[in-house]
Formats: sequence, structure tokens, C-alpha cells
Amino acid sequence: MESRQIPETELILNPDGSVYHLRLRPEHLGTTIFTVGDPDRVATVSQHLDQVDFQLQNREFITHTGWKNGQRVSVISTGMGTDNIEILMTELDALVNVDLQTRQVNSQKTSLHIIRIGTSGSLQADIPTGTLLASELAIGMDTLMAYYPELRGPQDFGQAIQTELGLSFRPYQATASSKLLGMLDASIPRGITLTCPGFYAPQGREVRLKPRFDQLIERLAALQIKGRSLTNFEMETAGYYALGELLGHEVLSLNAILANRPLKKFDSAGEVTVAKAIQLALATFCP
Repeated sequence: MESRQIPETELILNPDGSVYHLRLRPEHLGTTIFTVGDPDRVATVSQHLDQVDFQLQNREFITHTGWKNGQRVSVISTGMGTDNIEILMTELDALVNVDLQTRQVNSQKTSLHIIRIGTSGSLQADIPTGTLLASELAIGMDTLMAYYPELRGPQDFGQAIQTELGLSFRPYQATASSKLLGMLDASIPRGITLTCPGFYAPQGREVRLKPRFDQLIERLAALQIKGRSLTNFEMETAGYYALGELLGHEVLSLNAILANRPLKKFDSAGEVTVAKAIQLALATFCP
């Protein structure tokens, strides 16, 4: 199956040979990739590189590629949501694992290191704002993985959430790269991240429309599987982990906790917390 020629309608290329949405060619990409949701945050990360020799923007995808301590590194913005993560992960994989001229899958695969530096809210009162947290496990509340092969690992948290909320689908569950997680200092807390398909009602917020699920945060925070609880939620991590597993890439999500939802507290020094997350990521993965 992998030796087939991929039709031009399945993997769309631009006239210059770049992949459709990212507008990148293989030579534009580092093997260590830091991703951020906010396009304005790309420069905040890339300013710490020793050299930037490539910059490009297409839609919400901005890429800066250069060097840090002898490593070829890319910083890419993704926008929000797992729909964007599906585009990002598929096109990054195509850049390193498909011959874009012949449209044949390479026989020898390249595994990228992809580190998300993102913002998040805590589900537990004892996780204060300003915390940096690594997602050891992520549960996707979206239905992206209904369209892909089954994931290998346990799905116990997904099943528990489906039962608690009476959902018509089972949320999917995927794990971080053990390789990248093992590179982090042991002092950085690990957590179980809930990836939501929206910012307002899916995360228990009420503005004018009342969410369908009453006391969503309290109910999710109280769930326990083998003595472990959900720690935080955001909008991308589970999509990264699931597609990383299926495509063979090493993926890790670092979360800057900017809100404590049970205590209704927001980090007034949020940019400082994000800056610490950036510094941690670069020091750990580009030493």
C-alpha cells in the first residue's frame, strides 16, 4: 500500500513543489520542530535561535527555520484546534517521508521531534497559574480519530468520560513520546491533558449560551482512573499525540498554565509564564 503513487488530489502541491498549506519544501524544515498556536509567538521563540535563515507565512502557518546550538530547528504556528493539527502533522510527515517529485512513500522513514509550546487551563485547584506542565497522556474530546486507525494504547479515560457525560462517541486517548518526556527534568510535573473541540462551552465556559453539560469542570476534575485525575485542558495535544503515534513521530506538549478554572484565577503574568516555557523547551531539546 505504501509503494503506491499518491494522487495529486490526495497530497496537493503548490507550483513550486511545496506542500499545500504549509508552503514548505523539505529543505525548509528542521528535524526538531517547536510549534505554537499563536502566529505572533513564532518570532518570540525564533529570537532565541542562533541564526534564522528561512521565514515564510501562509494563512495561519508561519515558519521560521534556523540553527540553535548546532541543530537545525523550525518554529511553526498552527492556529487552534485539532483540525489544524491534522493538516500540520500530515504535511510535515509528507515533507520527510514522501518523495514529492515521484509521489512515492520513502522506504526509510524519518521521525521528527515535535514539541508543542502552548497555553492551558488547569482542572485541579492545586495546580496554580504559572505552572509548566508536560502532558504525559492526552484525551481528545473531538472526533478526529474516528477517521483514522485505532490507537494501540488503553482507552480507559476516554471510556470514563463518555460514560460520565453520556456522549455518543468515545473520546480517544494517546500518549506523549517517552523519549522526549524522558529528556525533561524530573522537577517538571507530568499530567493528563483533556483536548477540547472549542474554547467556550467545550471547556465549561458560559457567556450567552448555556453549556449542555452542567458542572462540566467539577465532573471532569473528579474523575479518577487508577488513582490519576485529569490535570488540564486545551485544544490540540491529543491530536498531536494520536497522529504522532500513527505516523511514527516523537511528540511532546509543554503547557503554560494560565488559568485555574476551579479557583477562577487567571495568570496576570501570562507572557512571563510562556517565556519560561519557551526557555525550558529550547534548553531541553536544543542543549
